[in-house]
Amino acid sequence: MPSTPRPLRRLGFLTIGLFDGADPGKGHESTLEIIELGERLGFDSAWVRHRHLQYGISSPVAVLAAASQRTSRIELGTAVIPLGWENPLRLAEDLATVDILSGGRLNPGVSVGPPMHYDQVREALYPDTADAEDFSYERVQRLLDHVRGKPATDFSGVEGFEVFSDVVQPHSPGLGHRLWYGGGSLSSARWAGEHGMNFLTSSVVRAGDPKDAYDFGEIQLSHIREFRAHHPDGDAARVSQGLVVIPTDSATPEQRAKYEAYAAKRLPRTTAPQGPGRLLFAPDLVGTSAEIAEQLHAHAAFREVDEVAFALPFTFEHEDYVQILTDMATRLGPALGRPQPGA
Repeated sequence: MPSTPRPLRRLGFLTIGLFDGADPGKGHESTLEIIELGERLGFDSAWVRHRHLQYGISSPVAVLAAASQRTSRIELGTAVIPLGWENPLRLAEDLATVDILSGGRLNPGVSVGPPMHYDQVREALYPDTADAEDFSYERVQRLLDHVRGKPATDFSGVEGFEVFSDVVQPHSPGLGHRLWYGGGSLSSARWAGEHGMNFLTSSVVRAGDPKDAYDFGEIQLSHIREFRAHHPDGDAARVSQGLVVIPTDSATPEQRAKYEAYAAKRLPRTTAPQGPGRLLFAPDLVGTSAEIAEQLHAHAAFREVDEVAFALPFTFEHEDYVQILTDMATRLGPALGRPQPGA
């Protein structure tokens, strides 16, 4: 562990974008307004989650295309797109298009593995190829190749009145350096580093061998170091941490009570690894910015990063997110060493 934490250089936030199935427009508009607010408050990045067959953002690329036209500076990310649901070539086209529209502000985060509840959705998703689909890192490699300009076909040129390219179009040259892998294991950290991606860490890690002692911060720290040890940029390779952080500086008493109850309800899952995957969850951090900053400065993994995308809780109201983001930008960020814009 370094003797002092790295000063916070980039402040971001992550939202799931929940909506009411009977009125989905209101929830999507709320998400766009929150991203606009983030830009006004001086956040460096806004990230959206990805949910299929749920009441959260199912098409983050489309949402971020809209956000790109309502903002001008803030970077826009996905955390993360599960590639098991995607065709890498088509996704590469969509990502490059939105990156062009945003002026080079897109930060796509992806992950691999079979789609959630695959046995229930496989016939709808891949009716003819369900048993042949490859959900390994090879699916990420295909996306990387397409985004970075590797030929997708051996045909190009003019056919009649149409002109064909052998690489995905549009091609956005800088996008290949802004691809992130969302991982919670040593193997995913290593793979992301070896393939020159950036690394997204979150509030979930794999606890590893049951015989080993487990500590969330130390496990996450080992992933960060494994990633950088295998990345061409070494210690300068980009890592972003995404813990659930809820500052209460300007919250009402009712909001504080709600936030504390939310964190308390989720606390039992943090006491031991969960399920066959031995997933270990970090506790939600609730308190004043000074209290949260003290906890983060003592967090082994936080001390190794200089970028964050703090996750907003799933089920709060729009006005709660406004309060939380305002306190993050104006109080927590400076408490972590990142001055307010214009200060």
